[in-house]
Amino acid sequence: MIVCEDIDCIRAFIKSQKDKAAGLVPTMGYLHEGHMSLVDKAKELSDVVIVSIFVNPKQFGPNEDFNRYPRDLEKDKNLLISRGVDVLFVPSLGVMYDKDFSSKVIIEGISNILEGAFRPGHFDGVCTVVSKLFNIVKPQRAFFGEKDYQQLKIIQKMVKDLNFDIEIIPVPIKREQDGLAMSSRNVYLDDISRHRASSIYSSLLKAKKQFENGLTCVKTLTNIVKNNLDVDSIDYIKIVDKDTLEEKTTASKYDRILIAVRISGVRFIDNIEL
Repeated sequence: MIVCEDIDCIRAFIKSQKDKAAGLVPTMGYLHEGHMSLVDKAKELSDVVIVSIFVNPKQFGPNEDFNRYPRDLEKDKNLLISRGVDVLFVPSLGVMYDKDFSSKVIIEGISNILEGAFRPGHFDGVCTVVSKLFNIVKPQRAFFGEKDYQQLKIIQKMVKDLNFDIEIIPVPIKREQDGLAMSSRNVYLDDISRHRASSIYSSLLKAKKQFENGLTCVKTLTNIVKNNLDVDSIDYIKIVDKDTLEEKTTASKYDRILIAVRISGVRFIDNIEL
């Protein structure tokens, strides 16, 4: 595996590959099997696979965990090597944002709801760094997990609106044995909190089952989720259109239940398709 720390290195690699199709998996590191499911899909659909690791400060709010965010680059490298990744792009802060950097990519509307309402500016930071990665790597395909469902839909809209010649490939959520969605932040939990966190997915499943039994009232379905959670606080439980993320009052097939909760100071998001 080639490790590139600057833009010239990654562009030289891409140039050397000529007509080979490149697949990009953007990450913030501290990799787990959820990330590896993206890598596996990229290997399946690409000639060469590039993984980026960059903890992007522009998508963290002033009271969020940028400095605390877990990092283990050596472990990440070994995991990527074992999965047959061709290139790891691991730029420094200065490489991605020089001292005169002053640009921002904003996708209006869809970025201001749900996560955007609780984390103002978060998706501006995501779209800015992802657009930079797209322009640096110029992949034919990029792979994003469905756990960050709103992020996935925003990236898809950005690609469409700004005419990026890139196919966005969604990859299903990878879960622990008890159903908790894999996340780098899971490491923050002690055993008791970890057990409580398993209620997130089980509560979503209960609502999904009731929908399959014919219940379509959004208020009732979201109350089923709420009443089966074991969490400290709830930021939101919403049932939305799978494409537009518009809130529904009556649930339909393929809508998504999106949820954000907090347990022991850790914030979790998850979702499930009806």
